[in-house]
Amino acid sequence: MELIFASKNKDKIKEIRELFKSFNVKNTKILTLEELKFSQFIEESGNSYEENAYIKAKYIYEYYKKPSFADDSGLEVYKLNNKPGIFSSTFAGINVSNYLHINKLLSELKDINDRKAKFVCVICLILSNINEPIFFRGELEGEISYKIKGNNGFGYDPIFIPNGYDKTLAELTLVEKNKISHRAIAVKKLINYLTKKLN
Repeated sequence: MELIFASKNKDKIKEIRELFKSFNVKNTKILTLEELKFSQFIEESGNSYEENAYIKAKYIYEYYKKPSFADDSGLEVYKLNNKPGIFSSTFAGINVSNYLHINKLLSELKDINDRKAKFVCVICLILSNINEPIFFRGELEGEISYKIKGNNGFGYDPIFIPNGYDKTLAELTLVEKNKISHRAIAVKKLINYLTKKLN
């Protein structure tokens, strides 16, 4: 089976491919939008992770008529009314660096001691016109650090400390991160579904 991952985010693509490799998924090839030379812009106009993931997966499925999946993910800080949430990638503006998003979040938290937060990832899989879209959700609980720490990962990883750890996600290796991350949890559910479907 060929599966198109509807994303241009190189960091996400790397994580997804490593996860499929680590779970020893056979007979499934992940294609990327870059490899397919897809250059169009897909507007994520949904009001939830599910809606945004569905918009991307459906667009790519209809464009290529191949099984497709997409993820939408975000960071939710409880004391900020779950901000930035689905706006995590545009929190400090469109097409700005991760550090501008991070610094804006740290600024909004500067007088707040309760820094509990969670990462959320929702994957939408579309296999055909006949099948309903299928959703897989992963969450990782933790808290926001006071300082930026670590050079690995991407997004808000340098300020997110998972529960049970004293390091940020950006201080973990990709292998370590892929054992616990919100995306890993969602991808594992996706892989379990595909494995049963293909068998």
